[in-house]
Amino acid sequence: MRKLMNLCLIGVLFLCPFAVLASDVDATSPTVSQTEDTTQLIANAKSGMLIEASTGKILFEKNSHEQMAVASMTKMMAQILILEAIENGNLSWDEQITVSSNAAGMGGSQIWLEPNEVMSVRDLMKGISMGSANDATVALAERLGGTEEGFVAMMNEKAKEMGLTETNFMNSTGLDEDNHYSSAHDMGMIALELLKHEQILEFSSVYEDYLRKDTANPFWLVNTNKLIRTYQGADGLKTGHTDNALYCMAVTAKKNNMRLIAIVLGEADSKVRNQETAALLDYGFNLYQIQLVKAKGEVLGELHVPQGEKQDVEIVALQDIGILAKKNEKVADYQTELQLSEVKLPLKVGDVVGKVTLKLNGEVVGEYPVTVKEDVNKTKLGTLYWRILEKIFTGESLS
Repeated sequence: MRKLMNLCLIGVLFLCPFAVLASDVDATSPTVSQTEDTTQLIANAKSGMLIEASTGKILFEKNSHEQMAVASMTKMMAQILILEAIENGNLSWDEQITVSSNAAGMGGSQIWLEPNEVMSVRDLMKGISMGSANDATVALAERLGGTEEGFVAMMNEKAKEMGLTETNFMNSTGLDEDNHYSSAHDMGMIALELLKHEQILEFSSVYEDYLRKDTANPFWLVNTNKLIRTYQGADGLKTGHTDNALYCMAVTAKKNNMRLIAIVLGEADSKVRNQETAALLDYGFNLYQIQLVKAKGEVLGELHVPQGEKQDVEIVALQDIGILAKKNEKVADYQTELQLSEVKLPLKVGDVVGKVTLKLNGEVVGEYPVTVKEDVNKTKLGTLYWRILEKIFTGESLS
């Protein structure tokens, strides 16, 4: 039966044709010049937004705070929680998830999971990211939240933590339900948060793959986001469609050190949705550029850690740091200042140990986190004792 369903799906598919950048501190203020004619951008969409990804700088918006159904774009919040669980060790890519009858019974987009079927977290994430699979989403929601309802509470708590006031989730999938809504603005903020977890692009950038590849019932998985194949630099993020939401899309693309996120909600059909989203990206890439100040991983200074196995460790930028400007604007002189925080050992690469402040003409335009270049473990007590003795005998400061 499954083999027949897969064949039917394949037939349908064949037939159907960081850069961390300086900006104003207030990233919610639109930067579109009043003299620019942007009235035809996403003319058919109910709402939308264009964001420079690293700062959240809004380059264009239309009805961005209007609450509406957002369909499977909801799953971006679910993906954030899944990736957080991976990163903090509460979940692993190789963990095998047993699918419940509830998850297997989800309607809409799916990868045709069966009750008690076992699938890895990695393959379930493929199903969510590429196929927008409701059954895969609920299977992972139940693993992390105990029940889908428990996971939805986590999603809403995360939205509250992020300061999102135009969002309320009633399910983890985005299926139409009363009181389930968001906005282009909040979807943009969720997309920004999701992109902090760079591993999402390993899934969202793949156009086609297989699930159950080495079984008697392989499933051909094709990405619902066609722009990753047709738009240069596009590598994510999420599509959506329901009767209430119509056609929606969050697309991210990177060109010449600049990453943009385009949000489009409420389009009447998928073709126009794709065209207007691409036009929105074109608008941003045509008008704006990035001057790279510090590259991701570039050494910015040193952190002295007296109790570490290594007492001095290099500090590096977590992501690219650059200046966002219109292509016809001359970039002013900039300055950077490194400020380190008190730290506790052990330290791991990725742990935030301070910040870089970026200034233009003496004014702060951005603050960006920094990390250590290598892991630092706490030294053994004996080694620490001999270090202290050595400093006493040589007259060095004990700090």
